[in-house]
Amino acid sequence: MKNLYYTTPSNEEFEEVKAKAIEIWNDYSNEFGYRDEKINQIKNLQNISDNVMYIVAMFDMNNQVALSMILSPGTRKAISDRMVAGGNPQEANPFTFEH
Repeated sequence: MKNLYYTTPSNEEFEEVKAKAIEIWNDYSNEFGYRDEKINQIKNLQNISDNVMYIVAMFDMNNQVALSMILSPGTRKAISDRMVAGGNPQEANPFTFEH
């Protein structure tokens, strides 16, 4: 069986993660093009393989927490399950917590 980490989520979950990640990046300064660089890496991604996890992995732990707080419960669980499947310990998984 294919590892859940590399399994695409529903299109709705993927689009939610993508949109919310872009919201977070839009809060960053673009003084050196950093914000645009990150958004450009995300905006044309399609829901294939582990692209949703690629988006999540672009963030440090603090921003992963921020992302988890603005995702719907179902999408948060989809990410949490993939993190566990990828070997992330539960105690280091910001998507397991209820907000």
